[in-house]
Amino acid sequence: MLELVLRPDACRRDRFDPGHFTASAFVLAPERDAILLIFHRKLGIWVQPGGHVDEGDLSVRAAAEREVAEEVGIRGLELAASEEALFDVDIHPIPARPGEPAHEHFDVRFSFVAPSRRFVASDEVAAARWVSLSEVGTVASDESVQRAVRKLRG
Repeated sequence: MLELVLRPDACRRDRFDPGHFTASAFVLAPERDAILLIFHRKLGIWVQPGGHVDEGDLSVRAAAEREVAEEVGIRGLELAASEEALFDVDIHPIPARPGEPAHEHFDVRFSFVAPSRRFVASDEVAAARWVSLSEVGTVASDESVQRAVRKLRG
């Protein structure tokens, strides 16, 4: 990640060797007892909202907030820990598909608190739901989600 961040094209989604930065968000309910997960169509698992950094995004954090707004319609997020913006980082492989070779996503993750539990899942996601922090282990998600939830639970 440190080497990639020095490259001017580090966020371009067509940069495949070794990959590019993405941004995602662990969105806590106002009561901080649950997180909002989306069902990822291609991977077939429950994960946090997120995606590619677009050219118009002012920062990686702004990209994470935009992705939440696009995928589940939530705006007005507040950082969960005001003293620290960056919550987590993860590098995960993305399999090859037509027109795109296998590559890695260098995911920069933020933790936010939603203003309410209201959301509207967009067509970008197969489903979305609040999951209690104590029950995240019972839903189909990857180890990086489980690790982040362990950090949230302290």
